[in-house]
Amino acid sequence: MQSSLTSLGLLFHIMSGSNFIDYVKIYCKSGSGGRGSTHLLRNRMTSKGGPDGGDGGRGGHIIVKGNAQMWTLLPLKYQKHIKAASGENGSAQERTGAQGEDRYIEVPLGTVAKDEETGEVLFEITEDGEEHVLVKGGRGGLGNVHFKSATFQTPRFAQPGEPANEGWFILELKVLADVGLVGFPNAGKSTLLSVVSAAKPEIANYPFTTLVPNLGMVNYRDHRSFVMADIPGIIEGAAEGKGLGHRFLRHIERNALLLFMVPADAEDYAKEYEILLNELVKYNPELADKDRILAITKSDMLDEDLQQEIKAQLPEGIPHIFISSVANKNIMPLKDMIWERLNAPA
Repeated sequence: MQSSLTSLGLLFHIMSGSNFIDYVKIYCKSGSGGRGSTHLLRNRMTSKGGPDGGDGGRGGHIIVKGNAQMWTLLPLKYQKHIKAASGENGSAQERTGAQGEDRYIEVPLGTVAKDEETGEVLFEITEDGEEHVLVKGGRGGLGNVHFKSATFQTPRFAQPGEPANEGWFILELKVLADVGLVGFPNAGKSTLLSVVSAAKPEIANYPFTTLVPNLGMVNYRDHRSFVMADIPGIIEGAAEGKGLGHRFLRHIERNALLLFMVPADAEDYAKEYEILLNELVKYNPELADKDRILAITKSDMLDEDLQQEIKAQLPEGIPHIFISSVANKNIMPLKDMIWERLNAPA
């Protein structure tokens, strides 16, 4: 279960719009390699000694490292140029130059690194302490001692160090959570999260109240728990970038289970569900394989007859439940459904 990958420290932060950054573009330059030495042995005993030049040191790498205590890319918003130190040159007595100091970029779990020019995904960070070299440092040049041979006793040359590598890269954060809440604006996602967890998302009766993902730790029976993410509301055309578009859709990719939320006062329940699902699939076809539950929200005013009428209109093949966060209706049965699906045998 993905919550095992997520630290408790991450979950109790509130992701306010001012400091939750999930996309940055950074320029990185590694260190160049040091030159190999062309030194020839000279001392009181030897006036024409052979080569004893050491190798140059490797240039510093740029390394991305996962940190489970982080939850935003905010530090990188103000540090967009990152450079590592160059390696030192080799010296006499076959001494290798010091290696350039590596530069570490600490990122939250769920961060994806991409090449800015090609869009190629380079790697993903999912575990605390996981490291990947983003930009390799240049190799140090070989000293002249490597070029000595039986017929060539005093080489007076050595290799230069390899130049630094550089480029622009994109870091994107995809929120790590067990359950992702999917629905149009005002579907009741933030209200549900505030009821089942300690998270305090902004709640108001207008579209796009939620502008960034909110995470909450949901307590369950016997001191167990799972992580729920309130994702900003979908609108039709989100996969093409309308509304908040790709800014939030990438967060859904990480969720093990998707909880679709359609309000009881919707005009067409099946159509609203299909629009939500189609937007996800257009963005990433693999999302069609995600496990799903459908919750009809704001149903505290529905009597049994109305519920039966609505049931007949719901899409087939997806488990459903009628809930009301305000009235605490079916909240524990919803948790039971979620827990059962998260822990179902693969």
